[in-house]
Amino acid sequence: MKSMWRYLGRAAAFLLLLAVLLAVCLYPEEQRAPQTVRVVTVWNVDAFEGGKGSRTAFLRRVAAIAERGRENVRYLISGATTAGAEAALIKGSPPDVLSFGGAVEGLRPLCRRLDASFAGEDRALPWCRGEYYLFCMEEDFTAAGETIVSSGGGLSCVAAYLNAVTGKEAEPLTAYLAFLNGEYRYLLGTRRDVHRFASRGVAVYRRRLTAFSDLYQYAAILSEDAAGDAAYFLQVLRSEAVQALLGEIGMLPAEGGTGSTVNAFLDGASRAALASAARAGGPRKNIDNFLKTV
Repeated sequence: MKSMWRYLGRAAAFLLLLAVLLAVCLYPEEQRAPQTVRVVTVWNVDAFEGGKGSRTAFLRRVAAIAERGRENVRYLISGATTAGAEAALIKGSPPDVLSFGGAVEGLRPLCRRLDASFAGEDRALPWCRGEYYLFCMEEDFTAAGETIVSSGGGLSCVAAYLNAVTGKEAEPLTAYLAFLNGEYRYLLGTRRDVHRFASRGVAVYRRRLTAFSDLYQYAAILSEDAAGDAAYFLQVLRSEAVQALLGEIGMLPAEGGTGSTVNAFLDGASRAALASAARAGGPRKNIDNFLKTV
């Protein structure tokens, strides 16, 4: 009898130990909280003509690449208008990351400082760019002739002034068609016009205008809570591998610009004053006050 009790005691001790071991091993799996997916909102605002296709769609592709390198993070990409972005800033509901070109009022104070700068600004960095060109149906760019200037959302009048080009301004498609129909010898346009000509199979000569460009698409981080994930998205966006893909949307890599530009956050009133000074053809000092060296 004593041996039986001794056996049962040892068996009970063994079972108790086994139960403790099972509890230790299985408890974390049974009680593990579901992993939370962090959603990072990225808005894209297009304010100037450039390239082809959609910059918003391109950012969605970049998001898929970034998600593979960031555990439990989803980048939610949306297109927005300038007015929509400004309304969100006023309401206090901005995105975590904003991609923008041109003036978005009230944006700069909400943007975090970055670990790099461009044209003296460290709260927004370009991720792609366009260019201004002078187009001609003939190879000779020295011959006299009238010029039409395409106003595609950027400061093309400043590009004209700083490159010593004079001409009448018109909406992009109007300017393009007027040039195509032979009404003007020259067209001051952008990369969007390059692809318009290509899509029509029109052979045209172009000369790059290097003195000025404001055709930069910037990215800025507005969120403190999502700052790390947002910074990683910018890192991927500006990586060599992604920059090499920009030709697919007809844009150029962020690096490689020349001449001068304007501050990424230049407000609408200042942009209007700059444009007015360029159109008036006044003293260069009236223009230089607004410019930043690339």
